[in-house]
Amino acid sequence: MDTPVVGRFAPSPSGRMHLGNLFSALLAWLSARSAGGRMLLRIEDLDPDRCRREFALQLMDDLRWLGLDWDGTPVWQSERTALYADAFSRLEGRGLLYPCFCTRAQRLAASAPHRGDGQETGCRCKCLTETERAALARTRRPAWRLTVPGREISFTDGLQGPYSENLLRDCGDFILRRSDGVYAYQLAVVVDDGLSGVTEVVRGSDLLSSTPRQRYLQELLGFPAPRYAHVPLLLSPGGRRLSKRDGDLDMGALRARFSPEELTGRLARLAGLQETNAPVSPRALAGRFSWEMVPRADIVVQPETFG
Repeated sequence: MDTPVVGRFAPSPSGRMHLGNLFSALLAWLSARSAGGRMLLRIEDLDPDRCRREFALQLMDDLRWLGLDWDGTPVWQSERTALYADAFSRLEGRGLLYPCFCTRAQRLAASAPHRGDGQETGCRCKCLTETERAALARTRRPAWRLTVPGREISFTDGLQGPYSENLLRDCGDFILRRSDGVYAYQLAVVVDDGLSGVTEVVRGSDLLSSTPRQRYLQELLGFPAPRYAHVPLLLSPGGRRLSKRDGDLDMGALRARFSPEELTGRLARLAGLQETNAPVSPRALAGRFSWEMVPRADIVVQPETFG
């Protein structure tokens, strides 16, 4: 008997949702609902400096406006610190974590060439001696890193196909708790997906390289690995990724310009689910959704489509 599908949408409330966020949310919702599965909503508000509750409430309203519902009560990561602390302690008890006092610049300078996404590679935190670490410990709190193996972590993505990384070479020991005490995304997302019974993760292709790290943490913590589908990013005609920071096509402007069905129709055309921008509801789309129709490559959004 097939395992029931449990999908999730996990936005970070650091600003108003934009078209790219909505594109990923729609595909995650369609994938779960077309299979008769459940859809969960998780608010990834771990970072107190960037996340605000009013943004979270607004994004919930935006999802409802479009017709994207969810099952159960939304999960707030800011309320689950004890769960992350427990997982952290389990890993620490096995001798898998170590303190790192390095600045970001020091980590990058000491690592092998990195991938261009800001993630240092091949890093064992060798940029400080034991004496230097002991001196810094008197005045500075360390971040904590997970020791990774020098072996391949491989999986087959539902959209992008086979993907593999050697964690030590391509990623390096990565942070699980920041120096300010905030638990890192990689740990929190694994704990939340595992405890919530998530079987399917649909998200942007910019997070594809995070998956081997999460698969390794799932292995260490005893959680089953969900299926993954990393969807294409939406780009401006100049090739720039749409983002909250730049205010591209945010939901305030989109809601003022389109009805929910009109906006869904345009998103559906970008996703390859229909040939025109004809208005359609998410419910109607779910009846004919197929991953075979969704493109793998990033998608350039022409101004006239949402102008």
